[in-house]
Amino acid sequence: MKYQGVLFDLDGTLTASGEGITKSVQYALKKMGRPDLGKDRKKLEVFVGPPLLEQFMDYAGFSEEEAAEAVKYYRERYNVTGIFENQPYPGIKELLEGLKEKGITLAVASSKPDQMVKIVLDHFQLDTYFDVIMGSDINRPKMTKAEVILQVLEKMNCLDKREQVIMVGDRHYDVLGAKEAGLSCIGVTYGYGTKEELLRAGAVKTADNTRELGKLLGL
Repeated sequence: MKYQGVLFDLDGTLTASGEGITKSVQYALKKMGRPDLGKDRKKLEVFVGPPLLEQFMDYAGFSEEEAAEAVKYYRERYNVTGIFENQPYPGIKELLEGLKEKGITLAVASSKPDQMVKIVLDHFQLDTYFDVIMGSDINRPKMTKAEVILQVLEKMNCLDKREQVIMVGDRHYDVLGAKEAGLSCIGVTYGYGTKEELLRAGAVKTADNTRELGKLLGL
């Protein structure tokens, strides 16, 4: 199918951001007096993608108040150092160029705070490919993926054309958020989620690399 619009998640979809995120989680857990929870950085990859507040509550068993404090510590490190411990996946620029040449409207819908999304995309010179770039509102720590997606669709003037738009993401949060917002989602397995996780959540297709993703998007 030829899509008129494609929404991309950022972390684990456009860029490999795991190093900066997991090291910043380690820093926060140490500050919270729980360095034991951060010994295995691989396990901390569950923090890539979902809203931080709920993830600190789920992973560490923190209360909402404790999780908010952990998020504050996380940002102490991430906003200065972690944000740049990151790189675009191979073939991403070529994929975006190809989609742009076909006249497809491109957007970013991320649970990362809006300002951070824009800094990352600007740093890697990816921002110019996108018509709409949106992250979550830093003053709304419980903002859902679906809410971000709906705001992006509104800016794209696509709320009444959802069947012509698709989401691309690497975690079940992306698939479920898209579904809640009335979109189908293609899952990418080169990020931080598994094929099983993505299909179980309802991804319509999966791609193992950016070349496969391009084919699914009509390139």
